[in-house]
Amino acid sequence: MSEFYDALETRDPAAREEALFAALPALIAHAQAHAPAFGALLQGVDPTAVTSRAALAALPVTRKHELLERQQARRDDPGDVFGGHATIGWAGLRRPQGARRVFQSPGPIYEPEGAGSDYWRAARALHAAGFRPGQLVHNSFSYHLTPAGSMMEGGLHALGCTVFPGGTGHTELQLQAMRELRPHGYVGTPSFLKILLDKALETGGAPPSLRRALVSGEAFPPALRDWLSGHGIEGFQCYATADLGLIAYETPAREGLVLDEAVIVEIVRPGTGEPVPPGEVGELVVTALNPDYPLIRFGTGDLSALLPGPCPSGRTNSRIKGWMGRADQTAKVRGMFVHPGQVAQVLRRFPELGRGRLVVSGGMANDRMTLHAEAAAGAAPGLAERIAEALRDVTKLRGEVALCAPGSLPNDGRVIEDQRRHG
Repeated sequence: MSEFYDALETRDPAAREEALFAALPALIAHAQAHAPAFGALLQGVDPTAVTSRAALAALPVTRKHELLERQQARRDDPGDVFGGHATIGWAGLRRPQGARRVFQSPGPIYEPEGAGSDYWRAARALHAAGFRPGQLVHNSFSYHLTPAGSMMEGGLHALGCTVFPGGTGHTELQLQAMRELRPHGYVGTPSFLKILLDKALETGGAPPSLRRALVSGEAFPPALRDWLSGHGIEGFQCYATADLGLIAYETPAREGLVLDEAVIVEIVRPGTGEPVPPGEVGELVVTALNPDYPLIRFGTGDLSALLPGPCPSGRTNSRIKGWMGRADQTAKVRGMFVHPGQVAQVLRRFPELGRGRLVVSGGMANDRMTLHAEAAAGAAPGLAERIAEALRDVTKLRGEVALCAPGSLPNDGRVIEDQRRHG
C-alpha cells in the first residue's frame, strides 16, 4: 500500500483550495434548505457568492454553547433533537435515510452519525500512523455515549483492519486480551495506554506484538511519545471532535498536524470570527463538508496556529501546531463577565494597535484590569486615555492601559490573562 492514503494528500494546494470552495456553495445551499438553524443564521446569504476565504469569513461563527442552547430549545421535537443543525434525524421523520447512531458529548450535546463507510474520516489518520489491512487493532476508546470508539472502528474497517472493541476500563481484562490476541496496534487515549503498559511491565512485560498507536482526546507530550518508543511502540496523535470528526493528524515527519482533506480550517482571533495572520495563534474554526451535519464555521474553542510550508512527509495540505489551549478565556471582574470578544471590540476601534492582552490582577475584592496593547512608537497623544475610555464603554468596568512595542506580546492566543489567586 502507498505511503499516502489517496491522491488527495499530494495534490497541488491551489487545486485543493479550488475544490474545497467549489464544494462549499452547494453545502451552504443544502444547509439553508434542510437545517433550520442554518436557514435562519444564513438568511439572505447567496451561496453561490461564498467561493473564497474572505467570503466565508463574513459568515457567522457558531460556538458550542450556541449549539447546546439551540438543541435545548428543540428538546420536545423528536424530529429535530440536533438543534436545527442536522439535515437528518430519525429514519422516516426527516429523510428516508436517517441517522444510524446518535452520540452524546458533555452538555449534553447530541451528534448524529449518518450512513456510509468511515463516516468520521478517521482512516486517513490511521493510515498515516502506519495501520494497514489485515492488522488486528485494540480499540480502547469509549463505545458508549461518545463517538470516539465508533469513529476509530469505522476508519479501521475502511482500511481492512480487524478491531477488538476494548472500550474503557477493565485494565486487567484488556491486558489479558492483548497478551492472548497479540494485536498489531492500539487506538485510544495516551494515558490509558500508559496505564496498560505500566501494568504489563509489573506483571511480566509489555505485549510484544504491539508496534504502533494512534492516540487522541488528551495531550500527547514528547516525553510519553519517547517512552512508548523505548518500549517498541511508535505513537502518533490526531485531532478530532465529536461534532466534526477528524480535523488533523500527525505524520511520520512529526512536524505539526496535517489538515484533513474534507474540512476548511480558519484561525480566528478568540471571541471573534476574524481570521488572524498566518502563524498567529487563535481559535480553530472549522467548516466540515458533511451534508448530514453541515457545521459551517464551527468554533471549536481550541487554540492553534498554522505552520508555514508543506509537511516533509510529502503531504501538501496545511498544517497546524496542534492543540495549544482553550480559546474561552472569560473572566469575572468585579461581578461582571469580561469576554475575549469585548477586548477585540476595543482593539478594533483603534486601527493603529496590534495585539492586545487584558491582564486581570489583584485580590478577589480588589480586581484590577490592565489592557496591554501594541502600538508603534510615536503614537498620537492621549491614545492610552482614549483606549481606556473605550474599554470602560465596552466592558462597563474601569481599567488601565499600558502601551507596548509591536511584537512584544506573546503569540499564544491569550487575550485575557487572569493573574489572580483564587482560594
